[in-house]
Amino acid sequence: MDTRLLSYYEAIEQASADMLSAAKAGDWDQVVKLEGACVLLISQLKHAARNSPLDAEAAKAKSRIMQRILINDAEIRHLAEPWLQDLDDMMAGKRQTLH
Repeated sequence: MDTRLLSYYEAIEQASADMLSAAKAGDWDQVVKLEGACVLLISQLKHAARNSPLDAEAAKAKSRIMQRILINDAEIRHLAEPWLQDLDDMMAGKRQTLH
C-alpha cells in the first residue's frame, strides 16, 4: 500500500475535521485558515500522485477517507448557511446584526 499518498489524504481529512470543529465553534477565521491549509495539501497531493498510482487496497482506503471528507464538508456548509444568508442580507442593504 502506498502510505505516502495516503498520508496526504489523511492530512486533508484531519484538516477537514478541524474545520468542522472550528465551524461548530463559530470560529470562521480558523475555518478559512484551515481551508488554506487544505488547498496547499491538495496541491502537494496532486504533485505526488502524478507518478504513483494507488494499489487496490490504498484506493479503498482513499475512498473511505474521501467519504469522510465529503461528510465533513457538507456539515460545514450546513453550519455556514445562516452566516452566509446574514452576509447576503447585509450586502443587499438589509439591516441585520451578524451573529
